[in-house]
Amino acid sequence: MHSHIVFKNARIILQEEVIRGTVSVKNGLIDSIDAGDTSCKQVIDLEDDYLMPGMVEMHTDNFERHLMPRPKVSWAEIPALLAHDAEIAASGITTVFDALGVGEADTDHVRGRSWGKVLNALSLCTDQNLLRADHYLHVRCELPAPNTVELFEPFKGHPKLTLLSLMDHTPGQRQWEDIDKARTFYTGKKGWSLEKFEHQIKHAAFLQEKYCGPHRQYFVEYCLENGINMASHDDTTPEHVDQAYAEGARMSEFPTTMQAARTARQKGMLTVMGGPNVVRGGSHSGNVAAAELASHDLLDILSSDYVPGSLISAVSRLVNDEILSLPKAISTVTCNPARATGLMDRGVIQTGYRADLVRMRMVNISENSPQAVVKTVWKQGVQVV
Repeated sequence: MHSHIVFKNARIILQEEVIRGTVSVKNGLIDSIDAGDTSCKQVIDLEDDYLMPGMVEMHTDNFERHLMPRPKVSWAEIPALLAHDAEIAASGITTVFDALGVGEADTDHVRGRSWGKVLNALSLCTDQNLLRADHYLHVRCELPAPNTVELFEPFKGHPKLTLLSLMDHTPGQRQWEDIDKARTFYTGKKGWSLEKFEHQIKHAAFLQEKYCGPHRQYFVEYCLENGINMASHDDTTPEHVDQAYAEGARMSEFPTTMQAARTARQKGMLTVMGGPNVVRGGSHSGNVAAAELASHDLLDILSSDYVPGSLISAVSRLVNDEILSLPKAISTVTCNPARATGLMDRGVIQTGYRADLVRMRMVNISENSPQAVVKTVWKQGVQVV
């Protein structure tokens, strides 16, 4: 770790404003922030680029994508983790919650298998300091799946597990109210045949009725007993939000309707939406647009979901469209997710905080449409990209 680094000629993105100035880092922590220039000789000249906090990603399927890059095609755990980590860091993310799904009747899918070898790879790479970003675990529990509790076993007591979300992807409700869009997703991404999809549809209601209730109770009790942050998933109705809040969830991930997002806000829950939703201009499932929630002050946190680079692109889009100011847009990918997950030492450029920093440049790729580009990334004052 470098003992002392000074950044000059930076446009520093603070929580409420952007200032031009100098940031000093000592022993991995931000030591001082000053407007104007510096007389220090050993400096990194940012040449008027932005300096922002390293991003905190609390829900990404990207590791799963590297573990199974094609339907039924498995990849070795350590190469998959290293490739995922490199992509995450290059996107400006310095803290990531690897979202690993447990529960899937189809054992050909990554979520239908034991996660033991993956967790061993994560421990090995962490212990040997091979990772560029800080990695935590976000376990996504598919409640209607028969094997969810069984597949959760390797995560019990794991020191990196700090977030758990409760999911129900039964077609015909929540994310998949539109059966046609569900059919496209399962036959495309998961490689199901039409016959298999139709069979699963017929069986889904039975699985939901049999397993959702007891599995939900199991995981709610586990979170409460072990101090694990809990999130709901794909809330569609006020009743969905009410139930999650009563159980202890304080985050509503990807609400599918404006009504659900408003209910979450009324209860003091944080709303999480996908960066790809912002970048694409809407949900691939046909649900409420993240930008629409942002325009009504109902967006707290952005997640990269299935595209790590979507975080910085989503920030650009929200600012370009004059929906959020730059500091507020940046907060959705830095301090807000950090606070929501109990990480109180990062997410802002402020003295005493970790020097997780990103050099960002705005590039005009078309008229009146600047794109934010990640140039350099530091974690605790050490350059990782």
